[in-house]
Amino acid sequence: MKKLIVISDSHGNASGVSALLPLFAENDYVIHLGDGVGDIRQLRDYYPDKTYFCAGNCDFLSQYPTEGVLEVEGVRVFYCHGHRYGVKQELLTLALAAKSRDCELALYGHTHEANVAQIEGVTLVNPGTLRYAVGKGGSYAYILLHRGKITPVIVGDGLH
Repeated sequence: MKKLIVISDSHGNASGVSALLPLFAENDYVIHLGDGVGDIRQLRDYYPDKTYFCAGNCDFLSQYPTEGVLEVEGVRVFYCHGHRYGVKQELLTLALAAKSRDCELALYGHTHEANVAQIEGVTLVNPGTLRYAVGKGGSYAYILLHRGKITPVIVGDGLH
């Protein structure tokens, strides 16, 4: 069993991300989905082997990739910020993009609204935003992956 912490849209709230450092230590993977990738500098220094991230539409002049694929516990995971897939309008395009990469799980941000959905056999998870502290408007996703099974949980307020 592997545990993932997924965060997104921290938009300069590096202290909010740092407050979660003890949680990051306890988990196998930490993924930041953009719009604030600079907020995880400390995290990347502490946990370089388990930290994954991509650039969002507000990560100006970023040299970071805009998406990636990761395989964990027999589950292929597609992660991106989501703006290039029109996630504010619909999620089918993102689901099909994940499916075309043989991924069963798609992680995305951009909307600042936490969401878990199932489309075209793909589980889609948006952790919400960490622009605010968890419990004060912010949220993140905790995902268990075990033998191909995906169990996502949204932690925090989630909707804005």
